[in-house]
Amino acid sequence: MENFTLECCVDSVQSAIAAEKGGATRLELCSNLIIGGTSPSPSLFNQIKKYVSLPIRVLLRPRFGDFYYTNYEIDVLNDEINTFKNLGADGIVIGCLNPDGDLDIKSMEKFIYTAGDLVITLHRAFDVCANPMKALEQSKKLGISTILTSGAKNSAYEGKELIKQLCANAENIEILAGAGIDANIIKLLLDEIPKLKSFHMSGKSVLQSKMKYKNKNVFMGLENISEYQIWQTDINKIKMARAVLENKR
Repeated sequence: MENFTLECCVDSVQSAIAAEKGGATRLELCSNLIIGGTSPSPSLFNQIKKYVSLPIRVLLRPRFGDFYYTNYEIDVLNDEINTFKNLGADGIVIGCLNPDGDLDIKSMEKFIYTAGDLVITLHRAFDVCANPMKALEQSKKLGISTILTSGAKNSAYEGKELIKQLCANAENIEILAGAGIDANIIKLLLDEIPKLKSFHMSGKSVLQSKMKYKNKNVFMGLENISEYQIWQTDINKIKMARAVLENKR
């Protein structure tokens, strides 16, 4: 296949390096991938730029949870756009909704104005909006470059029917399939959705902490998340995904 995108979502320098070595074509940078991603620090961005030459789109999300944001949170996001634009990001990954589930057009217009020449990805706020096809048409009017979506399901394969519909109506918007993506799922989706050329994955493996002493009675966050496991991109998983895309006729 020609002109495919294999975007790797990373939240550490190690993962970014692994993604590039594995053959990713673009990075989405975030922090806290384990809770769906939040805004990364400028220092993390700068460190990754030292070691990786891939284009970097920065996920901006002020917190875990829904995508209905207060005015304070909107201002934080707008400031973060300015920060990462000045640091040399290639794009911004962002999204916000009104309480009724529609896109918050006013805030999105503000973000896009601040972003200037940076490309905009509408992230998976799209997957929990009230009307995906309406949001697609609104995205066209806003000038959004990419929609990251699982087809409004828990995984892109489960949401393949909506993804197929989006690809058929996307026009100039890149439809980026994400959630549960690996080499095998890419094969299946390519067979069923010929127009789909863009995939988003973390390619993670779960590493065990190198700590010898472990107090398993203390949780720093959610009780069902171990403090002694580390998520990190696996070079081989990215390589396998890349091979599928390269070999597709």
